[in-house]
Amino acid sequence: MNKLYGIQYLRAVAALGVVVFHAAERSGGHFTIGAAGVDVFFVVSGFIMWVLAEVRQPSPTAFLRERVERIVPLYWIATAVMVAGGLAGLFPKMKLTAFHVFGSFAFIPHVSPSDGGTWPVLVQGWTLNYEMFFYILFAAVLFLPAARRFPALALLFGTLVAIGLVVQPDGAVLRTYTSPLMAEFLIGAAIGKLWLANRMPPAALGVPLIVASAAGFALVGFGYLPFGPAALAPLSGMLLVGFLCLEKAGRVRHMRVPTYLGDASYSIYLWHTIAISVAVKASGMTGLSALPAFVLSIGAGTVAGLVCHELLEKPIAAWFKARRHRARVRYAG
Repeated sequence: MNKLYGIQYLRAVAALGVVVFHAAERSGGHFTIGAAGVDVFFVVSGFIMWVLAEVRQPSPTAFLRERVERIVPLYWIATAVMVAGGLAGLFPKMKLTAFHVFGSFAFIPHVSPSDGGTWPVLVQGWTLNYEMFFYILFAAVLFLPAARRFPALALLFGTLVAIGLVVQPDGAVLRTYTSPLMAEFLIGAAIGKLWLANRMPPAALGVPLIVASAAGFALVGFGYLPFGPAALAPLSGMLLVGFLCLEKAGRVRHMRVPTYLGDASYSIYLWHTIAISVAVKASGMTGLSALPAFVLSIGAGTVAGLVCHELLEKPIAAWFKARRHRARVRYAG
């Protein structure tokens, strides 16, 4: 699949939105709508997975292997850093238990002993529990003939969300996997299906859809619409469709910096909170006021992600790519 620059820009905006959200939260401010970057990520993830699977036609095993190689190593490194910091006493509020650490590495939703929230040691890793579950279900659907995949996916996700709405389970695992957030992956997959069928709205609707989506996010941010999947899922889908309308017409230009930020969005997402914590603590020690501390935190979180993208994410990806190439060479020989 050719690189869709609009998708990269959305990934960059979503990641930076989460960075600003956490920077504001840690420095005493508020930017709640930044957390909606997660909803954008989920919709975009559903789109990318559907398009990649339909274009490349990987086996279920190959699909899962690629996802594991892309997601797991970097997340495990970030989680290990958090665990080490907790054991060293760098995070006074962190409480570690054996299952908390195990569940964090194993992508098992569980209640944190630190504050009772349903998240792992690396707090933002809660979204990866959803991602990994989506990948497993998606891989299972790949066993079916192509024509039956989307109906099966819709049935699976629709059933899970319906169970969550009706039963409202208490356990961390069931509560996570029956959350309405699961529908966001399905929305992205549906948009991917329409994209491949060349059934996008005309390019003239691209900008209006983006503007309408941005206005909707603003209404959520100011409290005029509820903050949750009921509002954020359709708004994220609308935003994606708006960019794709322009993409289809060749109206999305390549911009180097936003594209690079999109490429680095996963690293930014994983590593920004550690850097923000350091920046906030340094700001307190040096007597910086709230606004400079907020700006410093945004910069620190973003730069930390970019550094880890270059020093960790890219070398890990290159290693796996070289490993697959050597395997193909041996097999061919």
